[in-house]
Amino acid sequence: MNDQPTITCADDDRIAWLRLRSVALPLANPISDAKVLTGRQKPMTEIAILIAEIETRDGHQGLGFSYSKRAGGAGQFAHALEVAPNLIGENPSDIARLWDKLCWAGASVGRSGLATQAIGAFDVALWDLKARRAGLSLARLLGAQRDSVRCYNTSGGFLHTPLDQLLKNTDSSREKGIGGIKLKVGQPDWALDLHRVSSVRKHLGETFPLMVDANQQWDRPSARRMCRRLETFDLIWIEEPLDCYDAEGHAELVRQFDTPIATGEMLTSPAEHWEFIRQGAADFLMPDAPRVGGITPYLRIQTLAEQAGMTLAPHFAMELHVHLAASHTREPWVEHFEWLEPLFEERLEIRAGRMLVPNRPGLGLSLSERVAGWTVQQAEVGQRA
Repeated sequence: MNDQPTITCADDDRIAWLRLRSVALPLANPISDAKVLTGRQKPMTEIAILIAEIETRDGHQGLGFSYSKRAGGAGQFAHALEVAPNLIGENPSDIARLWDKLCWAGASVGRSGLATQAIGAFDVALWDLKARRAGLSLARLLGAQRDSVRCYNTSGGFLHTPLDQLLKNTDSSREKGIGGIKLKVGQPDWALDLHRVSSVRKHLGETFPLMVDANQQWDRPSARRMCRRLETFDLIWIEEPLDCYDAEGHAELVRQFDTPIATGEMLTSPAEHWEFIRQGAADFLMPDAPRVGGITPYLRIQTLAEQAGMTLAPHFAMELHVHLAASHTREPWVEHFEWLEPLFEERLEIRAGRMLVPNRPGLGLSLSERVAGWTVQQAEVGQRA
């Protein structure tokens, strides 16, 4: 006689409707980093945001987003709209399977880059929906290790910022409770970089966490020279000292210098990250969930990196990454950028150098009314319940 209880599953909900928006989010001031000063890019004046809203037959909702800087926003929207019908009628719980389905629907244009960044907005929305339906924050759904994460500010340290204003920005960040400061470096005149870093280190004191970011603008000899000169400042890390695909060069720097090396934000797939993990080419790996195609591929990268003993410091999009960082085994850093704040009604809390993980269901985000005014194009697929 079998006394085991019969287990039934009532999870037969289906995706009924979705809406896509392409949003041009303006920045308060044009932004310049080393890529601008070397003539490779123009100052950034806006960010292209791809927003996905998903609703199921039973009325459950999810909100997700991806983004692109300087170019690619229209392409992301077009690709997302083209593959979106593949979601209608699907069970929203099957997130990994749906990621694969969307990826293969557009596989002829690649399984990384713009193609997967477009479906990343859907992936984030599906995870948000799943957590909301469970009544849990995304961090709790994933399995949180902590209720807050270390955070550092980048937006106040760009190269277009005069030194006196840069010092004021560091004071402002510290007053807000932010726990670290990152400066952009990589100018054609390396002496200017060293002067700015030296001035900020003196201003902050010897022990306050300080990072620098060269945005891929050094070749190997220049990187070795600058890493050697920067050793004296006791930095948390030196970020992107080389081209983002130069795993071998980054690995050499990791082995040669005491100051940790960080990279990974420009990589757009687990496969690209695996090459850096395999070669031990970073002390801090910096995946960006929207850039790699959403939360599903991000979690694959996280597992590989943690198995290899690497610490993660996810790039940008703090509203999303604060949840993912809470699930890391090793204590992470999250990047504080206020640029996306106008998109949402909610704000993240920061105390004593740490960013608090929201406890609202899902991502804990709702769209601001201002999004409508920044919307460049939008489309709906399916029928609302």
